[in-house]
Amino acid sequence: MRPTDARRNAAPRLAGNELAKALIINTATNATFPVMYNPEELKLDQSNTFAEVGIPGLDTPPVQYVRGNARTLSMELFFDTYETGDDVRGHTTAIIRLLDKEPQTQAPPVLLFSLGRFQFQCVLVEAGQRFTMFLRDGTPVRSTMSVRFREYVRVDVEVRRGVFFGSPTVSAAVNTAVAAARPLNTGSATVHVTAQGDTLSGLAATYLGDPALWRQIATANRIDNPFDLTVGRTLVIPSHGPGGGP
Repeated sequence: MRPTDARRNAAPRLAGNELAKALIINTATNATFPVMYNPEELKLDQSNTFAEVGIPGLDTPPVQYVRGNARTLSMELFFDTYETGDDVRGHTTAIIRLLDKEPQTQAPPVLLFSLGRFQFQCVLVEAGQRFTMFLRDGTPVRSTMSVRFREYVRVDVEVRRGVFFGSPTVSAAVNTAVAAARPLNTGSATVHVTAQGDTLSGLAATYLGDPALWRQIATANRIDNPFDLTVGRTLVIPSHGPGGGP
């Protein structure tokens, strides 16, 4: 047993003397990724953003509160497969893959880090591996992984005069909300984030009521090739009517 194992096992205990085990849960698939050892410590950071108000002649400008920042949770996870001789990457790769985009959302999955009563809904923003022991053939059997999670807060999409506010991982919901709000935004432009299968003529039919008006969208967004429409691009949809085209 490593000297630090006693501290690792000093994690909070559940009722019935059961040791609370740290888990990383993919909330989209319910897949669970148990860590090999509980982390020795959790580092939870929280901050605010302030802006300086520049006033000529003042030595120290006043500051104005802008917004709160998402909390971040960081820790080190320890993995050891020396006794079994297995490649330790068989345990660490599954966590690294949580940085990958999901095909349905085109964004990494929303996770839940759970350690007994400590629950943190988040996304994985950083993961680094350090290998410290190898077998004779070079197989890594001991690794320390540094991970950092950012808090994820689900919010309803809000539409204000054609501009959307909401999570970047819910582009489909954003597009639906913007389309639904279009009748309320007469005379102002609309913002659309492209998804798989979008075409300029299809967007013109949806927003402007006529697929033949696709050139208005192309012109507003300086699109030279109407067939080169990448997923995730933000388009400004001009209003159709006075000031927005024929």
